[in-house]
Amino acid sequence: MAEAPGTLAFYRAAALARQVSLAQVFLDEEAEHSGKRPEALEALMVERMNVMRQAQARGLAKPQNSRSGLIRGGAHQMNAWIAQGGSLLAPAFSRLVASAMSVAEVNACMGRIVASPTAGACGVLPAALFTVAAEKGAGEDALVRAFFTAGGVGLVIEKLASLSGAEGGCQAEVGSASAMAAGGLVELMGGTPDQVDHAVAFAMANVMGLICDPVKGLVEIPCVKRNAMGAANAVACAEMALAGLESVFTADAVIETMGRVGRRIPEEYRETARGGLAALPLPECDSCRNGHCG
Repeated sequence: MAEAPGTLAFYRAAALARQVSLAQVFLDEEAEHSGKRPEALEALMVERMNVMRQAQARGLAKPQNSRSGLIRGGAHQMNAWIAQGGSLLAPAFSRLVASAMSVAEVNACMGRIVASPTAGACGVLPAALFTVAAEKGAGEDALVRAFFTAGGVGLVIEKLASLSGAEGGCQAEVGSASAMAAGGLVELMGGTPDQVDHAVAFAMANVMGLICDPVKGLVEIPCVKRNAMGAANAVACAEMALAGLESVFTADAVIETMGRVGRRIPEEYRETARGGLAALPLPECDSCRNGHCG
C-alpha cells in the first residue's frame, strides 16, 4: 500500500526507492514546488545558516538583556562558566546549552534570527547541528543536507499536527524543533532514513504534552531554557537512533498523537500566558525594586 503523501513514511519510501538520502528527497520536492534550482535553494539555506550563526555568536559574545528584565545575559554567563572549566560533562555539551540559549535570547531582545520552525524555538536547531558538526568535523555541504532534512521533518509536523504554541502548546514549538534537530543530526552523521524516523519519534515522544506558559506573555521565560532542553533532547535521541535503537511507534504516529494532545490541552496552557508558570507571581528582585524590570 502506498504511503500517504506528506508523511515521513512517504518521504522515507521515496528515499529508499531512489537510493538517495532524505535530504535529497526534500531538496528535490522544494525545487519542484518553488520553481527554483536546487543550487539556488542550497545557497539560500547557507544564507539562513549564516543568520543563525550570527545570532549564536552575538548572544555568546555579549550579554543579551531584554527590556522586561527577564533575560539577563544567561548565554554569555554560561559561556564564561565553560571557559573556566565548569562543564559537568564534556565542554561540547555545555556549548550546546549555551548556544541554544544564545539564539533564543537574541530573539527575545529583538535581534535577527531564523524561525526554525518558530521564533520561540529558534535556538534548538542551530545549537544541535552546529555544535555536533563542529565536534565531528562535518563540512558545510553535510550541514546543508542536515538542515534540509530538518526542514522536511518540520513540514511533516506542520501537515500532520501543528507548529503553533497557540494551537498545540510548547510541544508543538520546542518539541517540533527538537524532533527536526534529531532528524537533521542523524542525516548529518550519515544515518539511514529509518534512523531519522526513529530519532524524530523519540524526540517528539519525550516532550509530549509540554505546555506553553510564557511569563508576562513574552517569549523569554521559560522559553529560553526550553530551547536548551530541546537541543539536548535532540542529541540524545539522534544518538539512540544511530546506535540502532528503534521506536515502537513511527514518527508519523507520534506526530499525529502530538496534534491530538495539543488540541485537548486546555486553552490556558496554550500560549495565553494564563496558566502554568505564567500564572505565578514574579518574585521581586533588586531590579524590580529599582523599577528596572518593566
